[in-house]
Amino acid sequence: MGIKWYKKERDGYTVIRVATQADVPEILNIYAPYIETTTVTFEYTVPSLEEFTERFRQVTEGFPWLLWEEEGKILGYAYASLPFQRAAYGWCAEPSIYLRPEARGKHIGRQLYGALEELLRQMGYILSFAVITGENSGSLSFHRAQGYSQCGLFHHCGLKFGRWLDVYWLEKRLSSVEIPRNTPVTWFDFSKDTQKIGNILGKMSLSESEKI
Repeated sequence: MGIKWYKKERDGYTVIRVATQADVPEILNIYAPYIETTTVTFEYTVPSLEEFTERFRQVTEGFPWLLWEEEGKILGYAYASLPFQRAAYGWCAEPSIYLRPEARGKHIGRQLYGALEELLRQMGYILSFAVITGENSGSLSFHRAQGYSQCGLFHHCGLKFGRWLDVYWLEKRLSSVEIPRNTPVTWFDFSKDTQKIGNILGKMSLSESEKI
């Protein structure tokens, strides 16, 4: 099941945990409607399970992938990836989050993002970038509430469902470190400290639990 933290509810339990490869089919089921019916993602075609599993493997070599689970059902997930490939950008991360429709409005996104950002900060990342479609007003509001500020706007740079779409870039500083001594550690190495990760997941969730 991976590293996890439980929060008891009146009628059951909630888990925020690290995803494993066994979760990939359900993660893909959450992601697929965003491809087919929204402009949240610029993908046109739902990837095969094999392709998506390989994406998961590549992402989780370097970055955390977190899940929100209630009564055994995954309601959402958040992960990070590299926004740029050149070495000088090595302290930047790009988070992504996807929720089931019934999970919206319950502060689940806030808690997943809080845990993800704290993991990234402790791994050594300095700056987080969010890349958001212009018509995705909910995500823009969410990120601004999380402390992100706009740093760029690309006009008509994506075409989906027969219409041109703007893309906003938002940024958030995760650390006050001016010149880091080392590059960020990989998730492969960081995840070996299961106690530290469990403490982060528990701390971030507890700080938000009263708001649910």
